[in-house]
Amino acid sequence: MNIIEMHSQGWQQLRERRAELPHALLISGQRGIGKFALAESFAASLLCEALTEAGTACGRCPACGWLAQGNHPDLRLLQPNALAEGEGSDAAAGDKSGKKKASQQITIDQVRALDEFLHVGTHRHGARVILLNPAEAMNRATANAILKALEEPIAGTLFILVSSEPYRLLPTIRSRCQTIPMRPPPAARAVAWLRHAGVRDGEQWLALAGGSPLLALELSAKGERVLLDSLLGQVSRGRGLDAVAAAAVVDKAVKAEKRPAPLKRTLEWSQKWLFDLTLVSQGLPPRYFVAHAPQLLRLAQGIDTRKLLAFNRKAIQYKAQCEQPVNSRLFLEEFFLNYVRLF
Repeated sequence: MNIIEMHSQGWQQLRERRAELPHALLISGQRGIGKFALAESFAASLLCEALTEAGTACGRCPACGWLAQGNHPDLRLLQPNALAEGEGSDAAAGDKSGKKKASQQITIDQVRALDEFLHVGTHRHGARVILLNPAEAMNRATANAILKALEEPIAGTLFILVSSEPYRLLPTIRSRCQTIPMRPPPAARAVAWLRHAGVRDGEQWLALAGGSPLLALELSAKGERVLLDSLLGQVSRGRGLDAVAAAAVVDKAVKAEKRPAPLKRTLEWSQKWLFDLTLVSQGLPPRYFVAHAPQLLRLAQGIDTRKLLAFNRKAIQYKAQCEQPVNSRLFLEEFFLNYVRLF
């Protein structure tokens, strides 16, 4: 099963736009459901010179060859350099390399580089496509420059904005886009896709990812399992938790993790754990940690709901703090000290 089969409804909406192509599309939906992959597939179909009967790119023509090599002359991808280079947003405390961190934003220079691209003829006398992913990574200057381009559309040119947080976009940008809202695919399709991708326990990871299959695939990597197991081994202790020892265990996993933003990801897992703990305390089933329902039920018994809700709000602040340079060990100690006070 491929991304188009998994999102057949979203793909059909995109195909319907081909007859009268707008100058801008906004593909929105929660993180990790496959928005960008679908946008890439649609861009490929617009540039392909020998479409299949299903309306997908053939994969064999010269245009598809250029796309596969990442150098089609009529396609541009605007994304943060950090995303292109695989870097995360955690600032490592004590990093003495002096290496400048890649930008987390789509910069004005990237937009200015489009100037010539937009004002010369297309190489294959077909469509010209600009992908922005994630669109919310535009800063104010970048957004204003893109807005100007949207206000002065060029025939045959399509902007495709991909966003998990469309509310962060300028209202004037949103108003100039046709929006394609995407929902998580049906669980059965998502699990089948994960199985095809080599994830055996797809149901568990899909639940942990909130129904987002691409995020589930990312999370199922070995490093994420180690990070998650280290956290769950501590938060499931409840009042028996030793905050200092817990911080040492989780910090070791954070520092050993090679994938981007391990501290931020740890806080995101913590927020999901607190969310499930809140649900269970109100007699509802957990959303993410379904396999840990017994532990959550045990911890929820007798918990002060007001304290729990307050700590949920505090966790949002913690997540914002870990975007800045922090000492991860001390940061985690404070988190666990406040967590154990819930019980």
